[in-house]
Amino acid sequence: MANLNIEVPEDLVRSLEGIAAAQRKSIQQLALERLSSLVEVLPEARAGSPAAVLRAMQEPPHPSSADVDELDAAILAGRLPIRTRDLFRTDPP
Repeated sequence: MANLNIEVPEDLVRSLEGIAAAQRKSIQQLALERLSSLVEVLPEARAGSPAAVLRAMQEPPHPSSADVDELDAAILAGRLPIRTRDLFRTDPP
C-alpha cells in the first residue's frame, strides 16, 4: 500500500475525528472507505450485489432478533410450492 499525505484544515480534522469515533474507526479507515467509494466502479459494488449486501450487513444499524424473525416469516410467506414431475414416467401428464 502506498502512503499519501494530505494537508487538511484543522476544523475538517476535528469533524473527521468525530465521525470516525462515532463509527468506532480510525481516521485512516474512514478516509480510505470514503475515498474508495469515490472511485469504486466494480460490478460487485452494484446495489444488490453480494459485496453490497455484505457491506450493508456490516454497517449499523444492525437488525434485532425480532427483525430477523419478521424477515424469515416474510420469506416463508412468499415461497411458492415446489412442483416436481416423475422423470421416469412414460405416459403423458
